[in-house]
Amino acid sequence: MRVLAVVPARGGSVGVPLKNLAAVGGTPLVTRAVRACARAELIDEVVVSTDHAEIARVARESGAEVVERPEELSGATASSESAVLHVLDRLPESPEVVVLVQCTSAFIDPADLDAAVTRILDGSADVVFSGVETHEFLWDAAGAGVNHDPSFRPRRQDREPHFRETGAFYAMRADGLREHGHRFFGRVAVQPVPSRHAVEVDSPEDLEIVRALAPFVDRPEPLDVDAVVTDFDGVHTDDRAYVDQDGREMVAVSRSDGMGVALLRGSGVKLLIMSTERNPVVAARARKLDVPVLQGLTDKRTVLRDWLAIEGLDPARVAYVGNDVNDLGPMSEVGWPVTVPDAHPRVRAAARVVLTRPGGAGAVRELCDRILAARPEPGAAPAPASVPVPRAEPRVTPAARPVRIGDTPVGAGLPVYVIGEIGINHNGDLDIARRLIDVAAEAGCQAVKFQKRTPEICVPPEQRDQIRQTPWGEMTYLEYKLRTEFGRNEYTAIAEHCRERGVHWFASPWDVPSVEFLESMDVVTHKVASASVTDLELLRALAATGKPVILSTGMSTLEEIDRAVEILGTSRLVLMHATSTYPLPPEEANLRTIHTLQERYGVPVGYSGHERGLQISLAAVTLGAVAVERHITLDRTMWGSDHAASLEPAGLEHLVRDIRVIESALGDGVKRIFPGEEGPKARLRRVTV
Repeated sequence: MRVLAVVPARGGSVGVPLKNLAAVGGTPLVTRAVRACARAELIDEVVVSTDHAEIARVARESGAEVVERPEELSGATASSESAVLHVLDRLPESPEVVVLVQCTSAFIDPADLDAAVTRILDGSADVVFSGVETHEFLWDAAGAGVNHDPSFRPRRQDREPHFRETGAFYAMRADGLREHGHRFFGRVAVQPVPSRHAVEVDSPEDLEIVRALAPFVDRPEPLDVDAVVTDFDGVHTDDRAYVDQDGREMVAVSRSDGMGVALLRGSGVKLLIMSTERNPVVAARARKLDVPVLQGLTDKRTVLRDWLAIEGLDPARVAYVGNDVNDLGPMSEVGWPVTVPDAHPRVRAAARVVLTRPGGAGAVRELCDRILAARPEPGAAPAPASVPVPRAEPRVTPAARPVRIGDTPVGAGLPVYVIGEIGINHNGDLDIARRLIDVAAEAGCQAVKFQKRTPEICVPPEQRDQIRQTPWGEMTYLEYKLRTEFGRNEYTAIAEHCRERGVHWFASPWDVPSVEFLESMDVVTHKVASASVTDLELLRALAATGKPVILSTGMSTLEEIDRAVEILGTSRLVLMHATSTYPLPPEEANLRTIHTLQERYGVPVGYSGHERGLQISLAAVTLGAVAVERHITLDRTMWGSDHAASLEPAGLEHLVRDIRVIESALGDGVKRIFPGEEGPKARLRRVTV
């Protein structure tokens, strides 16, 4: 890691309570800071230093690492430098450059961050801070000129400019910061930023200013959604009505809105108009647009929630466009709350997107164009969908940055990380578990994996009293799960045995208490079972550990994986392609999904297999799988649900052996003449002209 960005974000704030979570343009200030850093090409990693749980959660969902700030560094008098130094002390390696980035600046251009970092890397400066050019005359309270002689007033163009420190960012040599303990040392330079980026949020008034500026400063981006729901008055119209002598109403609408809606319908996006009033004008316009309409609604939020359920839509992929306070409820239900520039201030504050055109003057068309920009052209191959985990745009690369698990980096071009999944095949017997660890170690696996549950949580109430026939006699299903679950004594013995055999061990936690248990055992990583991809509470608990996470993707849609990745982040994530059929038939393996996951998320991707035999796992390695996980057993005929789809010791040994042969055979892709070819070349090659 050459360049690290640190975003200090305390929970306490005197001027604006929980300021760092305040939304500007629909996005919390801490998220805006993280996204600016993630979009900078020269910044390798982003860390948020905070003492507040909700800020930590939002930061992780934005793609940042989180370092918990201790109480003594969290008070109002604690310096930002102390937070940065605390982060540096927590890192395994020190960066060359550290960038202090403040959440209080809502508008940070990634290009300015890169420009500042470049000046540190090329040796032209030790510190570079953001500043805005000013020709202001400054006075002190006693009436004396600070930067000028009051008796001599040169013209603006005759004065050398000064620069006002904006507080947005400070790039520094990391070793210089450690040496001096302060952000200013050595050769200090200024990185000029535009005045529209130079508003620092320290008061409620500042917050209102940046919220008003956001529609004009933020760069419009495509909106990737599956449905659009709009209010009518103030969105399709300018919120005025013309009434004739007979009391009939007319409204002004934009013809361009009609074309935008037609194009959006043709692209497959669902549309709906919702209105609190029952008005023939609304019905007539909806018929003209060929869009369904719901009128006379007293509770838009509940109606919207029901419509989304009926249509089978993911709320995170739906846009709602409103302009007044009665739209706040439905706006809170969707992933893309949108509004118009002249909307009520509370609505603008709640919006993720503020359009540039007013209602009735092309607002709907602007929204349609931005949605169409995110969709493939008719007949074109669909582009990989973006994931809302900002790093901020996922880096689409087949050679994603390796993830370090314990002492082992896992990624493209590195030895395949082979995991022997013991799971529950130990049948509650510690001796069997030890023997399976020996099998994995002797075969050459780098790790073994178990499963950890709190049966009282994981076993559904309706199954707890069901009677099971087990090797230990007849018992209820809950009694059986308790009988086969290992506790602290067993896992302490497992950890010691794995240490002696030189293999990692970890487990798939199935509930939050199991995460806490595994953390107390200091596992090197956590595994998310395919069944847990949609357990968002569990995912948040795993993200909070800061450990690497291996996520299996069986029985999951891309949208469900998107949400999981959004929570877990991508900096320490390994995905595992999997199909959760036991045993797996070849026609359901779908191994090319390995490439799909690599391109969509930009992280290392492995394979978790449940097939009989070795061929499919070996094919996964040739397709780029960086890790392979297979269930292992002493004997496939043993009692238990997973033994039949597991590898016995000889099969596991052959799998690891063949994976290493394939790794050697894949080579580096550089075409060359190898030594073994020189003899045949001398004997057989015929050259003619």
